[in-house]
Parts: sequence; C-alpha cells; structure tokens
Amino acid sequence: MSDSFAGPGPGEAVEPELQAPDDPSYDPAAPAPLGVEPTPTGNAEVDACLARLGDADHLATDGHIEVYEDVHRGLRDALTALDARPGPPAPTGAPATRSSYDRS
Repeated sequence: MSDSFAGPGPGEAVEPELQAPDDPSYDPAAPAPLGVEPTPTGNAEVDACLARLGDADHLATDGHIEVYEDVHRGLRDALTALDARPGPPAPTGAPATRSSYDRS
C-alpha cells in the first residue's frame, strides 16, 4: 500500500498554493481564488448576485469592495422586491354565521 497523496477526494476542498513572503514574486494583494462555490438558493436574482462574488477571485484585494458593494446592493434590492409584492387578498364581507354544525 502506498502512502503517496493522490489528490483530494470528492467534496474535499483544494487548498490554493501559497507563496512564501520572502519569495521575490510574492504579492499579498495579488488575486488568490478561494475556490468557494455558492449553494444555489432557487431564486434566480439572488443566485446571480452570489455568483458575482466569484469575480472577486480574479481581482486584487483593493478591487473587492466594488464587487461586495454590488452584491450587497443586488441582495438588498431582491429583499426590497419581496416587500413590494402584494400579499393574499384580505377577506371581505361580514364573518360567516354559525351553522348547524357549530356547537353551542
């Protein structure tokens, strides 16, 4: 039996390769993808906002704020739209009268 590492199994995270700070090519502000996939919510508008978070993986850290603000705005708009939807109609008319099935 070999003790060699064959790679991650199904569902296991892949760690990004890290550079040492003393490496001349090391840039702490360089893009470093996290490899996190959002779980679908079933709401297309929310899922599109969450997918937008992946754009931050390709930007330097100083570019993340624009993505985060855009996603926050989109999620806030989606929640606001839920409040604007009409609810079920309110009952109209007088309450029902008692029937012979009601107990006295």
